[in-house]
Amino acid sequence: MNPAQAPLAPFTTPELKALLRDGSLEDLALGCRRAEAEDRLDRLRLIQERLLSVLPAPQPLPVVLANADVLLGCRQPEAALTVLDRISPAAGAERVQWLLMQWRAADAALDHRRASFALQRLTTSRPERLEGLLLPLQRRDDGSVVSRPAIDVLAEHLRARGFPRAAAELLLASRDSGVAGAERRLLAVRELRRLPAAEREALLESALEQAAAAGAWGLVAELLDAQAALPSSRAIERRLRLSPRIDDAYGEWLLRQRDPASAGRSADLERRLRSPRAAGGHNPDPPPAAPAPPGQAAGSGPPPGASTLPPVSPLP
Repeated sequence: MNPAQAPLAPFTTPELKALLRDGSLEDLALGCRRAEAEDRLDRLRLIQERLLSVLPAPQPLPVVLANADVLLGCRQPEAALTVLDRISPAAGAERVQWLLMQWRAADAALDHRRASFALQRLTTSRPERLEGLLLPLQRRDDGSVVSRPAIDVLAEHLRARGFPRAAAELLLASRDSGVAGAERRLLAVRELRRLPAAEREALLESALEQAAAAGAWGLVAELLDAQAALPSSRAIERRLRLSPRIDDAYGEWLLRQRDPASAGRSADLERRLRSPRAAGGHNPDPPPAAPAPPGQAAGSGPPPGASTLPPVSPLP
């Protein structure tokens, strides 16, 4: 067993008192894990309160960041923000570290206002900086980190704050091409509901070119669906031509419902969708039975001494 995953011993009362009185930052971080393992919220709360006072201001930035990081690990993002407010570094590498930790704490606290402000100050809201900055969102069990570009994260914070137009304008300022740029245009158009239909269709058309060039046909289908909803007869025709290519019977069936002249094709698609054994279904036909060996009647069972195990399929 990995030592980091070994069961943590429960606290004794003297141990807890000593930790709260003399424990270092590292000791308190371990104490949080032990209290969580015990499911003792009362003890966890005592450790969280101690973390706010263990390193009083003034402290150098590395100590403040370490304190905030432990508070985040101890499920106290609001307290981490309080600790970070004790210092305000000048422009430079230290300020970047401080703003990144501010974003982490605000994001964990679902404080979208502070999270968006931290990102805007970090990148001065320049799209090229936002696109180039990858923000850590989650650590997997194997130690790798799931990250996303800051431009997408900031757009989500702006939408959560009730500023969909600002989020859309930010996404449209993206210079990324290919799938990333096309996805951002699609999200932006969904937010810009008051934009004239012709302008929305033009934005979707440029995203279509990016997605098609990258061969992202699932995304192409989404973009054509968004165009067809404007409505756009050209988009509907293109979407219907695409459906067989990507084996999307359901998407084609939805579009055919709008056209009485397509009743025959619509009925064929509906039968295909209802049949679990149709092409693309989830319950394919069983393989045909193997012919009976010479001298054995079909259905009479294996000859004496024969194996009752099924035959091994030949290699392709």
